[in-house]
Amino acid sequence: FATRAKALRAVMRYIEGFYNRRRLHSANGYRTPWEVHTEYLDRQQAA
Repeated sequence: FATRAKALRAVMRYIEGFYNRRRLHSANGYRTPWEVHTEYLDRQQAA
């Protein structure tokens, strides 16, 4: 990377775009955080 800031942006993009949204988590019943979040929003709208 040309600068530290560009490296940081690339790492953050990876963490937010792949790792946190697509990675399965045992605490979430082996669902992705995105699936859990979507389910939460659906329940909030139904209430």
